[in-house]
Amino acid sequence: MNKRELAIKLRLSGKSYTQISRELSVAKSTLSSWLAALEISDGARERINARGRTKAIEALVKRNRQQTVLAIERATKLQNDFSKRIGNLSRRDVLMIGLALYWAEGHKRLIVKDGKKRTYHPIALTNSDPGIVKIFIRFLRETFGVVPRDIKVELRLFEHQDAGRAIDFWSKATSIPRENFRKPYYGISISSRGKRPYYRLEHGIIRIVLSKTVLFHKILGGIEGIKKLV
Repeated sequence: MNKRELAIKLRLSGKSYTQISRELSVAKSTLSSWLAALEISDGARERINARGRTKAIEALVKRNRQQTVLAIERATKLQNDFSKRIGNLSRRDVLMIGLALYWAEGHKRLIVKDGKKRTYHPIALTNSDPGIVKIFIRFLRETFGVVPRDIKVELRLFEHQDAGRAIDFWSKATSIPRENFRKPYYGISISSRGKRPYYRLEHGIIRIVLSKTVLFHKILGGIEGIKKLV
């Protein structure tokens, strides 16, 4: 059986031009002239089309995977390059960051009882990001001379989280003594639960509290000072 006859037989079995060309070492242009008028069954044609669709899908997946890898590499480079621009933080940098964080995340509402504003107003900031908490504590230390042992801590945890491990983590991250941690509360607020799934809050939510009314008003004054600049 010569190559042309073999090519016809393979085509009728549902092989593609690429497969036949590779198997018989015959150019696709030659196969086209041999097989152009050949009538093949619906089943054979469907097998050919199915293989074409599979290859197209495989090529698309491969291209998407390559694009994802390239996108991650680009994002990493952009982040690393811009990170190098930050350099060291000056005392003013820390001041502005701390005020901005309290403006966004701190408790600012004045305490009101029996319709009257109270004179006692603690500083309180709640978050789950160790970086935010650490820079805010640095702000308190460098701006007002607050030391970690002056700060009290409240933790909100999920049922699956171990209180001892959570306290160890936050105590090391903040340098706040373990004895300054109050008994953790198990249960996350509805607003927090709606924003993040529980597994995103690996170490629970921390609330740092500082009983310094004078500093509370100074922070609010700093926030007002920023507002006048924008």
